[in-house]
Amino acid sequence: MDRLFFALGALSAFIGVALGAFAAHGLKARLDASMLVTFETGVRYQMYHALGLLAVGWACTRWPGWATTSSGWLFVAGTLIFSGSLYVLALTGERWLGAVTPIGGVMFLAGWLCLAWGVYR
Repeated sequence: MDRLFFALGALSAFIGVALGAFAAHGLKARLDASMLVTFETGVRYQMYHALGLLAVGWACTRWPGWATTSSGWLFVAGTLIFSGSLYVLALTGERWLGAVTPIGGVMFLAGWLCLAWGVYR
């Protein structure tokens, strides 16, 4: 699991940098200011949790167990749901996606709690 989470973290960071550049250079003229901020929020949280996945990969080598592994999967799912919904919302204007975003946020929170528990126990 350590290699998988490390690889997913690196890939997520790569995608986050690419999307950040896309927002700064390709979307600035196409989106209004509030939708650009929404997109950039998705990028920011994706990058935070890409780094979190790197930490999970390392933690799996030191403190393996269900909680540490769960934290990685929660970060992956949270990124897809939280950041993904913000990307689609910003690009399409579909406001109903704003109701989905908090589910990803809860997954992020649960992932951090699982990581703390996995390391502590």
